[in-house]
Amino acid sequence: MHVKFILPALTEATNPYWRPIKYSLFPPLGLATLAAFVPAEWEVSLQDEHVEELYLDDTPDLVLIQVYITNAYRAYALADLYRARGSYVCLGGLHVTSLPAEAAPHADSIFLGPGEDTFPEFLSDWRRGQARPCYIAPPRRTLVGMPPIRRDLIRRELYLVPNSIVVTRGCPHHCDFCYKDAFFEGGTTFYTQPVEDALAEIDRLPGRHLYFLDDHLLGHQRFAGALFDGMQGMNRLFQGAATVDSILRDNGLLEKAAAAGLRSLFVGFETLSTVNLRASNKRQNLGRDYARAIARLHDLGIMINGSFVFGLDDDGPDVFPRTVEWAVSHGITTATFHIATPYPGTEYYKRIEAEGRLLHRRWNEYDTRTVVHRPGPGLTAAQLKQGYDWAYREFYSWANITKASLTHQTIRHQLKHFAYAGGWKRFEPLWNFMIKTRHLHSMRPLLEAILSKVQGVRSVAHPAPADFIPLPVLP
Repeated sequence: MHVKFILPALTEATNPYWRPIKYSLFPPLGLATLAAFVPAEWEVSLQDEHVEELYLDDTPDLVLIQVYITNAYRAYALADLYRARGSYVCLGGLHVTSLPAEAAPHADSIFLGPGEDTFPEFLSDWRRGQARPCYIAPPRRTLVGMPPIRRDLIRRELYLVPNSIVVTRGCPHHCDFCYKDAFFEGGTTFYTQPVEDALAEIDRLPGRHLYFLDDHLLGHQRFAGALFDGMQGMNRLFQGAATVDSILRDNGLLEKAAAAGLRSLFVGFETLSTVNLRASNKRQNLGRDYARAIARLHDLGIMINGSFVFGLDDDGPDVFPRTVEWAVSHGITTATFHIATPYPGTEYYKRIEAEGRLLHRRWNEYDTRTVVHRPGPGLTAAQLKQGYDWAYREFYSWANITKASLTHQTIRHQLKHFAYAGGWKRFEPLWNFMIKTRHLHSMRPLLEAILSKVQGVRSVAHPAPADFIPLPVLP
């Protein structure tokens, strides 16, 4: 029995002339997680089209394809191809959960919601020849008893940071524009692995670097505290994502994370407008002191990848220079800018659609780089796109990289900031070359060596080496 798992890619990711580094940062784990449920005696293959050319001359017995909004058309084409050959095809993921009626004609079975709660049941039914056309995750969801991820199926050498890991599911917050919120609708929306399972998974990973893909690593305080306690002495360096309010809590959790090896944090600032925060139901940021949160992270030697959204209804043409100036003046190491995008299944989509503001439904363009709806009264679509592009160019200009670096109090921290922000964004042709020549993995020790010579700021209370590289999500 041959089971094939496929993660389709956008055309941009397979461009023979230019290969953005963002598609080779770390391996997604959704399909490798489901592969762990397949009987050991079956043949299993997994292909991530972002980093390798798909082999399409086969006829597996079972094909599972993960669908998100920007790869939906490619996913449907692959599904149709394999169904025509007689393979049993399943589709699941964020986009399928949001628009099941659209996906269903391309599949024999579809999965709605987290697959860990439906795939084992499907496998049992399929082996008996009684598979159903639709499997819906139950209201009560759990990660207890999960088998280890099939990391043997992942081609580690094709990723810059192959040690990606996910120890939670979902998020405790419910922002109107968040795609993930729709995925977990109808049941438990935030839950964790048993701590001992998470630590065992970490222990299995070679090397030092870890990339936590969790939406909110600090979201469950008791779990996170136990996780960081367990990581003490593992000699790990890791990065993750968290919210402003969790950074500001004086509960010792952030200090534990830093002591366990946290060196970089993705922080969703999203907007400097209180009106936009309220309208987006991003209550966890309301009334929070962004500057104090930044200072806490910098005092602990933790670099910041700040996330910002442009095009919300309170935005005007000044939002771009104000945001860039604010991020630079506060020493944000890297910034990820987004054009506000109404994803199907979100409250934001429902509102924009009801107001007749959607420009089209070409899902491959819902990439947060393209304007797909009429923005609020303060901006035109052209202004939004031009301002977004300008913000990236301006933030990563040598002048602003230098200015942001100089906000730090020590020369070592200044040099670390400059070396990373400049080297990461200003040397994209080098990244492209390393990807095309299949030598990306060789950059890991080089990057470590470069940054190890530029030790970051050390907190008096929590001294720790800052020799880890925070990877931003690039546009």
